[in-house]
This record gives sequence, structure tokens and C-alpha cells, in this order.
Amino acid sequence: MLKFSRRTEYSINRWAARYGYESSPKAILDKAKKASSNRYTALNLCNRNTIEFRIFRGTLRYNTFISTLELVNCICDTAINYTEDEIKKLSWSEFVARIEDAPELINYLKEKKLYINDEIDVEEDV
Repeated sequence: MLKFSRRTEYSINRWAARYGYESSPKAILDKAKKASSNRYTALNLCNRNTIEFRIFRGTLRYNTFISTLELVNCICDTAINYTEDEIKKLSWSEFVARIEDAPELINYLKEKKLYINDEIDVEEDV
């Protein structure tokens, strides 16, 4: 996720810190809700009606933007459709292998060598 986010470790810690490790997703959520005064976390829960994914660095590239939205959608689908135990056991390779209907994301993952399959040719920006 760090590589996909396009942030450095310093930037992640400053603008999108993690809540830390807890034994269960519910414990993580409870901890996140208690820390709601700090919006500079990977998932900002400060706003009453929204959840802000802050882990990703901003971009002006269309395919990067769409890929990021598609990844967030896949993360949300996984959170909704999988049990806590299934999520705990899910590796990055297994997660990306299950991605469907996200062509920009799959292409982007291949470009960045984060996909489990064949690479694709990428034209470099000049």
C-alpha cells in the first residue's frame, strides 16, 4: 500500500498516520473513533457523514486518480463482503487477484509492478 500511495514513509506519518495494531478490526475501529480529534490519519473519521481516505498522495494524472478510486472501491467491497478472519488472512497477492471490473486499477498495478500477472508496456512521460 505504501508504494501504491505514492507517499514516502515520512509523508505517511505526517499526513496519514496509522492507528496502530489491535487484535481485531472492531478494536481498531474503536481506537480510531476515540482518536477522532486528529484528521491526519490514514482514515479520517472526524467528519460526521464521511470517511476520508488520506493515505494516497494527490495526483493530476487521470489514470492514477481513477486507479485510486477503483482501489478504494475494492477495499470497501472487501470490508463489506469478507469476515474479519478472511481479511486478516488476505495477502496483497490474493487481494489483487480478486479485482474485477477495475481496468484502470489493474493496468496501473501492472505499470507499478504491484500486480501478480504479466507486465505491460508503459510510455514514459517526456
